[in-house]
Amino acid sequence: MQPHGRIRTGLSALLLGAALLVTTACSGGAAGSDSKGGGSGASGAAGTGNEASQAVVSIKPDDGAKEVETSGVLKISSTGGKLTTVTVADTKGNAVEGKLAADGSSWEPVRHLGAATEYKVHAVAKDGAGRESAKDITFTTLTPKNTFVGHYQPEDGATVGVGMPVSINFSRGITNPEAVEKAIQVTAEPPVPIEGHWFGNDRLDFRPENYWAPNTKVTVKLGLDGVEGRPGVYGKQTRTFTFTVGRSQVSTVDASSHQMEVVRDGQVIKKVPITAGAPATTTYNGQMVISEKYKVTRMNGATVGFGGEYDISDVPHAMRLSQSGTFVHGNYWASASTFGSQNVSHGCIGLRDVRGAYDDEAPAAWFFNNSLIGDVVVVKNSKDKQIAPDNGLNGWNMPWAEWIK
Repeated sequence: MQPHGRIRTGLSALLLGAALLVTTACSGGAAGSDSKGGGSGASGAAGTGNEASQAVVSIKPDDGAKEVETSGVLKISSTGGKLTTVTVADTKGNAVEGKLAADGSSWEPVRHLGAATEYKVHAVAKDGAGRESAKDITFTTLTPKNTFVGHYQPEDGATVGVGMPVSINFSRGITNPEAVEKAIQVTAEPPVPIEGHWFGNDRLDFRPENYWAPNTKVTVKLGLDGVEGRPGVYGKQTRTFTFTVGRSQVSTVDASSHQMEVVRDGQVIKKVPITAGAPATTTYNGQMVISEKYKVTRMNGATVGFGGEYDISDVPHAMRLSQSGTFVHGNYWASASTFGSQNVSHGCIGLRDVRGAYDDEAPAAWFFNNSLIGDVVVVKNSKDKQIAPDNGLNGWNMPWAEWIK
């Protein structure tokens, strides 16, 4: 029994000695011993592998922040290194597009954020030694008390004429037009440059330099949610709509010769006798776009400054050309000999028709049935001024250089 006991004692002493060696080596290295043994080497290895990254990520706003402004607040930066990853997304997974500075020191969103939305931010930066650090936060944007929307033309899915602009009328006057216009994207296929122009502070139209090419598909993205259009008033609309440009049809009315020539895809398809504005109530000159169509409608002179001069409850085949009351429409009350020989209207363009709009063979019915919203009607040789670009969808009367200012 004794030999066995001595073996255990010797083993215990051996283990204890080894433990003391390890302790001495570790404590000696930690104290900065000048020993050239394993202690000094172990300390150097630990320093290389476990030092924190020198890159520090900073994010504004603070984690958990509420009622955050939708523009100008979200900023992500790094000191001591470069940002390598930045993701910002709402709770539905919709990512926020951003721009990273050339030197990798900062990131900002390229557009405004949505209102009343929770966002999660994840950012990673790397220092010169390749060590990374990260930061994650969550914040929620403000819930607006006052909002605006944009009412737009044309309708989603419509097929329109080559003169149809994208026209957006806002429910509140806009005092920050740059931010609002930046939030709206209008693209075309095949591609063509498209520019916006403001008429006053509540209407924004988009168009190319020349009429759309036939068969063009146009896509409009309204990213107005969260845009501060005026102090304390925010957009609440996110919508995408598309429309297609059909064949080309441009009709030219010569008020002097009392004729209208209809040109489709470069070919004259019909000449129609007309009556234009009488000498005291002439028709505007210029390029006008059909914005509305009514098979039968009421026309009351009192609504456009003509008092009680006329009130016709069943004007047939009427198509609006201006907001001030210019139409091309059917006329059943004038004699047939009037069309092609006299100008007798209150400023509209009249085509022969029948009361009740039942005769598809009548010139006005033919023109109505062969016209699209967005088709162009050009009036020339009238003894009146050119129509204003904002009187209807008639921005084509503004030179391109002025349009893009």
